[in-house]
Amino acid sequence: MSIEIAGVDVDLDRRPVLRDVGATVPSGSWTAVIGPNGAGKSTLLRAMLGLVPSGGEVTVDGADPRRAPARDRARLLAYAPQTPTVPAGMAVFDYVLLGRAPYIPYLGRESESDRRIVRDLLPRLGLDGFAARPVDHLSGGEKQRVVLARALAQQAPVLLLDEPTTALDIGHQQQVLDLIDGLCRDDGLTVITTLHDLSLAGQYADRLVLLAAGRVAASGPPREVLTAELIGTHFGARVRVETGPDGRPVLHLLR
Repeated sequence: MSIEIAGVDVDLDRRPVLRDVGATVPSGSWTAVIGPNGAGKSTLLRAMLGLVPSGGEVTVDGADPRRAPARDRARLLAYAPQTPTVPAGMAVFDYVLLGRAPYIPYLGRESESDRRIVRDLLPRLGLDGFAARPVDHLSGGEKQRVVLARALAQQAPVLLLDEPTTALDIGHQQQVLDLIDGLCRDDGLTVITTLHDLSLAGQYADRLVLLAAGRVAASGPPREVLTAELIGTHFGARVRVETGPDGRPVLHLLR
């Protein structure tokens, strides 16, 4: 599922948030949207889903998901927000099972196949043993993995993940990013994430889109976007950038 974004504009409260944003996301690839706070990263994902009014073009495999019925859109795009709304007292299993809603008939119930998908998914995110626990009683990192599990339960060909490593310790960050990487390589999913950690973005994503003040400041492979000049200009940080043994950029902060 290739994605084309062209000329996307978003105004919120009469304030311009995105202007003329464009990007190409090849099928089966991982694109990370990076940028300083307030650059419009999360808004771009919400615009692609039709959650905020937007101009311009967004096409997934040639069709605009913003104009599709909600159930059809949910079968095409799975979304994990950074700060999800979690019903009080809902168990982890039931929350992840909500990801199967696009496949459950109106006035119907989930099938045994739906429940099996959830049972098989929980161990992949280190959530075995959590099925009966209330989501709102979990730690931030545990809750983040549950939200990702719900998105994966949709089995959509495109994943939109807003800061999927928020509140995770370094070990669980690596586990989640390795899982996303495997979904791209082994399952052929197309993934767009927002990431505030530039080092992680450079080590995992195939392509980066750097947003600054609501516009695309740079895009391309990590080695072309994570340069000392661009990081200094748009993040106000002093860094030295080296090339790692795998050809990916390695960032070092300078004092």
